[in-house]
Amino acid sequence: MKTNTEYKNAALAALKGNWAKAVLATVVIVAISYIAMSLYMYHWAKLQLYIAENRGVSMVYDPEYLAITSKMMGGYALFMLLSIFLLWPLTLGYTNAFRRLLTGGENDMLGNTFKIATKNYWHKVWGMFLMYFFIALWTLLLIIPGIIKAFSYAMTPYILEEHPELSANDAIDHSRAMMKGHKFDLFWLYLSFIGWFILAFFTFGIGGLWLSPYMSTSRAGFYEDVKAEYEANGGLM
Repeated sequence: MKTNTEYKNAALAALKGNWAKAVLATVVIVAISYIAMSLYMYHWAKLQLYIAENRGVSMVYDPEYLAITSKMMGGYALFMLLSIFLLWPLTLGYTNAFRRLLTGGENDMLGNTFKIATKNYWHKVWGMFLMYFFIALWTLLLIIPGIIKAFSYAMTPYILEEHPELSANDAIDHSRAMMKGHKFDLFWLYLSFIGWFILAFFTFGIGGLWLSPYMSTSRAGFYEDVKAEYEANGGLM
């Protein structure tokens, strides 16, 4: 396994001259995410304001309270549908677009995001849904097990793309096997970006438009390493 510095240097080398395209792909994904979430967040904020203005008043049978709550739940349901059928496949596409940049020099990150997301679309929808569903179940038990499982399943988007012949369950199982002994390594890689996270926070998220491609490309290098080790030990070929 390489060091975090080596992963990050390789990512910077791949992104050199390609930052504009990388940021554009990130802007599009972020914009779609905000659009998908906007209806739910609008009614959530409206509900909080209504509760604050009517503090101490029973709202059990309040028609306006029930109407706002109903619209908020409808917005959340719409957000979940858009996440399952649009955002999660695009996340897989975005993740693998930066792997292609790192390994093959393919610098059309935006085009590859959509191309990868729509190829074997239903298989990827199911795979991503199952991955997030399992993470959610573990998180419902306790936060820490949920975080551990998120790291355990982190290679699933790559495996779903590289091995379409595998079932979603098999892809998740291979990710678990691949990440055995490497979950802390990935956590440590993420932690090495703490300075960038602070910068993104103080720039109201704008710095995140550069952070996301940087992390995604570095994580792609990490995947290539754990995959090579896994294959050397008789795993996927």
